[in-house]
Amino acid sequence: MFHILLFRLLLMIAVAIIVFSITKYILDPRRKLESAKNRGDFYLLDDTENIRKNIDFTYKSALFEGEKFMDSLNAGPDVTTIMVWSEDIDDFQKMSLRDFQFMERELKLRYPEAVVEWRSPVREWIRRLERRGY
Repeated sequence: MFHILLFRLLLMIAVAIIVFSITKYILDPRRKLESAKNRGDFYLLDDTENIRKNIDFTYKSALFEGEKFMDSLNAGPDVTTIMVWSEDIDDFQKMSLRDFQFMERELKLRYPEAVVEWRSPVREWIRRLERRGY
């Protein structure tokens, strides 16, 4: 009798662990970011409460990362600059100037005081698009 109760208890614990693991996997923001990247959607992963944490976002299957900076002279906790870059050159070269403007607007919605600065090689690609008039 004791063995049966112990077995049932262990079985319930195992089921609870499996349910917890599946729930944690489904709600994982990194998985949502990767899923949006595969679909080509815009998705922004950001902890607005923690300025030290970088921003990750995807748009049109390109993955970008942004570093937030705040003015050290200003007493407020406002983000003043966001430096954005991408590791994969091939992904963002399929984008137009309008796509980069869309991403800047999305970042400005969350951080209205921030200036978005694009790091190389994204910056060079945007300049090339501006010269071509795209």
